[in-house]
Amino acid sequence: MRQLKGKVKETRKQKKERKLENAQMQAKIGTVVLPALGVIAMMIVAFIYLKTRPAILA
Repeated sequence: MRQLKGKVKETRKQKKERKLENAQMQAKIGTVVLPALGVIAMMIVAFIYLKTRPAILA
């Protein structure tokens, strides 16, 4: 059977599954990626703070 040129039409079931997967990925972004970025940002801020604070004179 010949392959048709162009994009293959999605069925309703495939479209629904794709939308569900996209929704799940958006939820993972909120629960995994954002907290990880927050921790990295806090580590950078702490590092800069520790490196730029004045030295304690003995």
